[in-house]
Amino acid sequence: MHFFNNPSWIDSLLFHVNRLEDLPESIYDEINRGLAKLQSDTPLVSVVIPAFNEEVSVLRTLYSLSLNKTSHPVEFIVINNNSTDRTQEVLDRLDVKSFLQTQAGCGPARQLGQQVARGKYILMGDADCFYPKGWIEKMTNALMKDGVTCVYGGYSFLGTENKPRWKLFIYESLRDIVAGFRHIKRPYLNALGMSMGYVKDLGLKNGFVNRKIRGEDGRMCYDLMKYGKVKQIRSYSNRV
Repeated sequence: MHFFNNPSWIDSLLFHVNRLEDLPESIYDEINRGLAKLQSDTPLVSVVIPAFNEEVSVLRTLYSLSLNKTSHPVEFIVINNNSTDRTQEVLDRLDVKSFLQTQAGCGPARQLGQQVARGKYILMGDADCFYPKGWIEKMTNALMKDGVTCVYGGYSFLGTENKPRWKLFIYESLRDIVAGFRHIKRPYLNALGMSMGYVKDLGLKNGFVNRKIRGEDGRMCYDLMKYGKVKQIRSYSNRV
């Protein structure tokens, strides 16, 4: 639990810069070394991330994912959702698969992602989040349980001078209580694309909303409920 400060593991991922020019060249090699240890030609799980104008943020996200520890073979896929900045330039320097989706919206981007994915399971992420080291392992293990079709985890905000962590902690604690009750009958209201996973074949069977609209993640969770259970991962160490 982080009441007063942000988690210490995030400090090394922030870079404290907002321009690509200010990043050391070595960061690309460091990320690629980490990704290489995780990726396989026969992945069990595909981590799919849409990105729109995230040239610096996507580096932070992939850096955090490259530090994950998992026993499962992985592939990383980033869908460039028609970015107008240098997002594609960044992706071209990283050992991830990238695809262009010119139709705007997370729904179309995630749909393309699951269509090109080779893993049995899909883990959904966002290009402006930080992922703890056990995220891939815990999410995948939960998906592998009998009867589970969809899983989702929690999230927290980074504290700033204007919004200190203790205020965010109070808000998150109250929000999590509500989410716990909501999970009983309406888990799809809690499921967010920043930390969610599902069985790929079932996701392909339903498909994402094919237009730019909020809630494509919850809609997918709702559709998957008819095939099996939705599991909530409450562990604080699994928060993005």
